[in-house]
Amino acid sequence: MSKKGWLYLAFFVTLALGFYFALARLIPGYTNPKVAPVSFIRPFQFTTQEGKPFTEKDVAGKVFVAEYFFTTCKTICPVMNKYMKGVAEEMKNEPDFLILSHTCDPDNDSVPQMKKYADSLGADPARWIFLTGRKDSLYNMARISYTIDDPNNNLQKIEDQFLHTQFWALVDRNGDVRKIYDGIKKSEVKRMIQDARKLLQEK
Repeated sequence: MSKKGWLYLAFFVTLALGFYFALARLIPGYTNPKVAPVSFIRPFQFTTQEGKPFTEKDVAGKVFVAEYFFTTCKTICPVMNKYMKGVAEEMKNEPDFLILSHTCDPDNDSVPQMKKYADSLGADPARWIFLTGRKDSLYNMARISYTIDDPNNNLQKIEDQFLHTQFWALVDRNGDVRKIYDGIKKSEVKRMIQDARKLLQEK
């Protein structure tokens, strides 16, 4: 290639690099595009530990983490909620962050029972919401919206089902499930907090 050709090549390479860096500076996320959502939140209606109705409208514009547990559980649930209590403490100064703890045993986890359990953890009812409701609605939410349990488990009668999962779903301001975490692994809980903070910075 002639000297002139090399000069033209160097010019266009420099121009392309300049264009790229301009885009990276002017367009947030250009160099690191978002990963496609895992799923999205469908409409729902449950009841909080305070006996108040709670729907998808109450989480609009919020970042939240969702889990499933039951108050009489002696295995993974105490571990999960020990970590979730740490999450609540870590994120207490983030007004746009919520925790939703759904029961997977609504036949026994009445509003008073959920209230008693929430109080035992020192949960702020405005920030850490414990939810009960219809079993089929709760289970469909876990499987279809949050994708933290296998939808194929719906094939059996609802009265014969019992959902018991250690996984958490992190949801962004748009109602998209961005990632699933193992709620009994300390390292994943820490990662979830980091990711939640990043989502809170997104507009």
